[in-house]
Amino acid sequence: MKVFLAGIIQGSLVSADIHSQDWRQAIKDALAEHLPQGEVYCHYSEHPNSISYELEDIKKTFAEGNALAGDCDLLIAYCPSASMGTAIEMHEAVKNSAVVLTVSPLAANWVIRAYSDRIFADIDELVSFISTGQVNSMLSQRGR
Repeated sequence: MKVFLAGIIQGSLVSADIHSQDWRQAIKDALAEHLPQGEVYCHYSEHPNSISYELEDIKKTFAEGNALAGDCDLLIAYCPSASMGTAIEMHEAVKNSAVVLTVSPLAANWVIRAYSDRIFADIDELVSFISTGQVNSMLSQRGR
């Protein structure tokens, strides 16, 4: 089972800075404990310095991430605020009938609503859900 971690990196920051990425580890830990069969891909872990990439590498890395999101079985999105990249990754995952679990306070946002199978208020709520085993049921219902 392929798992893609999608989430805000630069978001709407005007400068070449990134948001904190500390949210990723708690999700990775929960997946390792409760979905050990998952092959977790974390785009940020693979490209921690991407904010400094030149345009050619940006395009290549962006296309690669979108392709991997489109090929996953489970996409977990972290959107504390709007993220264009995460929205595209969610779109790609949904096109392939992946299960999408989203952590976001933006529950009224159309992209979040349209592309999420479940929306969680915070990471603790998501981790609790993962621990119940319901993710496997959701995946099975999609034939994954």
